[in-house]
Amino acid sequence: MKKKIYYHWTRVASLSFMLCFALHNSSAQPVQSPVTHGFKKTKITGDFISEGAAVADLNKDGELDIIAGYYWFEAPSWTKHEMAPSRVFDPKKEYSNSFLNIGMDVNLDGWADAVIIDFPGKPAFWFENPQNKAGEWKKHFIADTTGIANESPGFIDIDGDGRMEILCGDKAKKQIVWLQAPTKKEETEWKKYPLSKPNVAGTENFSHGIGYGDVDKDGLPDVVVREGWFKGTKDNKAGNWEFMPANLGEPCSHMQILDVNGDGKTDVVSASAHALGIWWHEQINDGGKIDFKTHLVSKTTAQTHSAIMADLNGDGKKDYITGKRFLAHHGRDPGDSDPAFLLWFEITPGKAPYFIEHQIDKDSGSGLNVTVEDMNGDKQPDIIVANKNGVFLFENFLEK
Repeated sequence: MKKKIYYHWTRVASLSFMLCFALHNSSAQPVQSPVTHGFKKTKITGDFISEGAAVADLNKDGELDIIAGYYWFEAPSWTKHEMAPSRVFDPKKEYSNSFLNIGMDVNLDGWADAVIIDFPGKPAFWFENPQNKAGEWKKHFIADTTGIANESPGFIDIDGDGRMEILCGDKAKKQIVWLQAPTKKEETEWKKYPLSKPNVAGTENFSHGIGYGDVDKDGLPDVVVREGWFKGTKDNKAGNWEFMPANLGEPCSHMQILDVNGDGKTDVVSASAHALGIWWHEQINDGGKIDFKTHLVSKTTAQTHSAIMADLNGDGKKDYITGKRFLAHHGRDPGDSDPAFLLWFEITPGKAPYFIEHQIDKDSGSGLNVTVEDMNGDKQPDIIVANKNGVFLFENFLEK
């Protein structure tokens, strides 16, 4: 009798272990879906490891790999590798240690590295590529441990050198700054340059909304935040850009600057970070002062905490891409756990209502940044996202 009981217990334990092992590994195995709405979805992993994703050829095999937090997934089979010790996070209870990611050769040694924007207010850092050697990737803090105030800082080429900089608010000085990657080989430290004076709008910790573009059509880029815009000058290191108050709507994600309605004036497109709404803000001239009138574009989904522009359909015009940050606040906000839509919008200047909405998916969403890159070499931009639902690749098969 004891033998039977022991056998039964060990068999149950063995089956339970196998089931748990299978469930754990099934979440990490890439799963492809058929082409739907013009995109082929690959779920790289269902684990919550980051709310940002990036791409780069990390091992120099000619294939673009996917970076998500402290991990990278090796193309084309998406084998998972760890850059530094980390773990899977609980999407209903925790935030991760990675909010936005960039893939770039930081120290100009010929090997792509991984840049990580941590929790708002913390300093960003980057992992140095060990050049196919085993072991942990070396961690470097960015710009003397400057705390990045914004929830959605911008990855923008500020100085025109072809490399991405970080546009953000300095948490300590409450100042709009940009963080420049090293410009000489083997350098590791990023430099910080001020655009505005200290103690200005849009720089509080957890600030939502920032963008970069020419608002007043003077040929110089400006910085926009929800509360207004900073008028750019030819000197992007002087810290004297003047603030122009204006109403640019509710707390939002990355702000895109473009002429939406074709009237020759620059408008702003934004999406609600934690509530419901995607908008365009029409530039109006009120007695010589630039201000904006807000128009609703979509109420399909809430928590659209990231956005990017890219020409998805090959018509020569950039489209607007955004998605739901699933469980942004662990289910505490209205609509937090609604279907996780990923959307793109054609913009039709001169033809109201100026936006045509398209669904890509409703079981993925986006996190804190969207990455667009041609992953399969077909010369069409694909979409890479990560959030509390996992890490996803959407290959673009839209007809031109």
